[in-house]
Amino acid sequence: MTVDPWRDPSLSTAQRAEALLADLSPEEKIAQLGSYWKRPEIGDAEGFAPMQSTFDADRDPFEEAVQHGLGHITRAYGSAPQTAEEGVENLRRMQRAVTEGSPHAIPAIAHEECLTGLMAHEATTYPAAIAWGASFAPELIGEMAGRIGADMRALGTHHGLSPVLDIVRDYRWGRIEETMGEDPYLTGVLATEYVTGLQGAGVIATLKHFAGHAASRAGRNHAPVSIGMRELHEIDLVPFEMAVRRGGARSVMNSYADLDGIAPAASHWLLTELLRETWGFEGTVVSDYWAVNFLQSMHRVVGTTRDAAVTTLRAGMDVELPETSTFPELLDAIAAGELETEVLDTAVRRVLRQKVELGLLDPDFEPATTGAAIDLDPAENRDLARRLAEESIVLLRNEDRTLPLAAPRRIALIGPSAVEPRSFLGCYSFTNHVLSRLEDQGTSVPVPSLAESLADEFPDADLATVAGTDFTGPDTAGIAAAVTAAEASDVAVLAVGDIAGLFGAGTSGEGCDVADLQLPGAQHELVEAVLATGTPVVLVLVTGRPYVLGAYADRCSAIVQAFMPGEEGGSALAGVLSGRVNPSGRLPIGIPGGMGGQPGTYLAPVLAWVSDGISNVDPKPLFPFGFGLGYARFEYSELRLSADEIAADGTVEITARVTNVGDRDGKEVVQLYLSDPVASVVRPLKRLVGFTKVALAAGESAEVAFQLHADRTSFLGEDHRRIVEPGEFRVRVGASSEDPTLEDSFHVVGDVRVVGDGERVLETPVSVTSLRNPAPVTAPVG
Repeated sequence: MTVDPWRDPSLSTAQRAEALLADLSPEEKIAQLGSYWKRPEIGDAEGFAPMQSTFDADRDPFEEAVQHGLGHITRAYGSAPQTAEEGVENLRRMQRAVTEGSPHAIPAIAHEECLTGLMAHEATTYPAAIAWGASFAPELIGEMAGRIGADMRALGTHHGLSPVLDIVRDYRWGRIEETMGEDPYLTGVLATEYVTGLQGAGVIATLKHFAGHAASRAGRNHAPVSIGMRELHEIDLVPFEMAVRRGGARSVMNSYADLDGIAPAASHWLLTELLRETWGFEGTVVSDYWAVNFLQSMHRVVGTTRDAAVTTLRAGMDVELPETSTFPELLDAIAAGELETEVLDTAVRRVLRQKVELGLLDPDFEPATTGAAIDLDPAENRDLARRLAEESIVLLRNEDRTLPLAAPRRIALIGPSAVEPRSFLGCYSFTNHVLSRLEDQGTSVPVPSLAESLADEFPDADLATVAGTDFTGPDTAGIAAAVTAAEASDVAVLAVGDIAGLFGAGTSGEGCDVADLQLPGAQHELVEAVLATGTPVVLVLVTGRPYVLGAYADRCSAIVQAFMPGEEGGSALAGVLSGRVNPSGRLPIGIPGGMGGQPGTYLAPVLAWVSDGISNVDPKPLFPFGFGLGYARFEYSELRLSADEIAADGTVEITARVTNVGDRDGKEVVQLYLSDPVASVVRPLKRLVGFTKVALAAGESAEVAFQLHADRTSFLGEDHRRIVEPGEFRVRVGASSEDPTLEDSFHVVGDVRVVGDGERVLETPVSVTSLRNPAPVTAPVG
């Protein structure tokens, strides 16, 4: 029996893809670049994606739309509640329609969202990405991604739309919860681990949103980005380059926002010259949902949707998501001489190569697992979700060692986050993305509330639980009951924060931008009223963004920050309050003291950081990037540099001793910051260039050694070439971006060195040597 060469596993990926490409008709080629989303009619089905209703009319039924084949099936699991078994059968039906109804029977790639875990009913909901940043734990992020990928492959899903690499600039932006914070290096390290874990399980990872998405004006969703090329390279592009060059990411998604008037979906420089030619990216570029249409309707850089399709394909786009709404017009564009067949073939070739690599063209391909029950939230997943939640919680204040709570007799548990477990979950959880549209707004997996978890943690305490207010709205009627409960208790645990949603349906999430950083709804009034009782208050913030705490901080006995900690968030928070968990999270984003100073992050030059004699607005945070307390105490000492001078391509080893001087075991995030006191262009006052999380028993010491290559001092010079410039560089090792404990300097000597495109050293290797057990341990790169 003759086997078509594209179905012959003995041939190379390139040979199989080329053989199939040569045999496809133009209509079939274009079909491979498209997608289809079978959106169910549930609740507010319009609000899944921006301006979705605009594209709902006049769609062909699925079976007609796939008559020439299909590139991607969009969210077969992530659009409606169904069991895993029902979802598998649904996907199998769709794949049969694709293969049986088209000439070459090429299966489609199935993609899903996977930012807080696989976004499917009854699948584990992990902490939101901002909590990954707070964990400073790359190995946990890689482990989580591996589990997510394994679950996705079991369901026949091949492509994940995660991670988000946007770098926060303005805390009012609604999508902060989807990011890993305000530092590009932290984001790049964590993202690389996520990509490695997901793709190690056989699922393509998608880097988004490429690029500059979070730098939008006034923190508004989809707003223009006014950014210089130097800032773009030094901040926004850093994690993308790391995840491509170090992680081997196989997919990238464009940003909706325009960069200085250029829409990324139309940027040949961004999608081809930089991404492919400079960084060596070999995967597929997929459009954010309906971004190709937006070239005509929102950016207005083309006059027709046909022009949009031609323009984006020429720029380097490969796949139109979530549906094929403009690419069918490519057929007429080719016939009219507006597009060369070679441009089309280039994109099709990339898609076919991925289908070969994923096994979709193998003779024994099966769309999904059959014949067995599928548990998408097993105990192992929940255990990992709990560990990640525990490591992400940040203790900001602990006056007079209020925490851990010493078995209080009477606890008033107050606030909307105390009773609503959805507060623990991100916008791209299945619960908040899909189930929130239904009349019964339950959770897709068991999510114990803080009230339930605290009752389990303190079974002998008298626990009085009062919501006090909702997350939104001005209603203050419940505050009186909250005050009464606080007055009758030994301590008040006041849990306030966010509820995630889409496009204004929540206080955090896509399209949920805010005008200021005061707690939403009437929660500010609730906090003030409870503080006024005089009962010691432990303020617990369960949020997707930072909120202004200057009015409360000095009056709270303790402050705990949890960034949407996932399905096990209640247990993790209760453990921190009781002392069962020693908090080791650190801030991936600053916490402001006042309403002003927006936008602003710690990556600031002098003019953006110093106010004295310049401005009456102080941009400095109340709690800085990298800050966090615990129940152990750590001291830093013995900073040593291996050399006072290094060449422009040399390396300096930076070593410090960290000692747990407390009375219990704990973890410390050791952070390395670099400053360039005098440079030929304006530089930030400090930036994170290395980190590691060290576990130390009480009384134990460790030596932490960072290998800092001269490339880590590089920047874009006046002519926009990347250079290593001779001069003094100062390094600080400590517990936050504002910790001045250990500081020293070295000099780069010699001539200015131009760093080749796509060649620079991107990471700072770090090793940890226990001084109790002197065998060195190589820590996860940070």
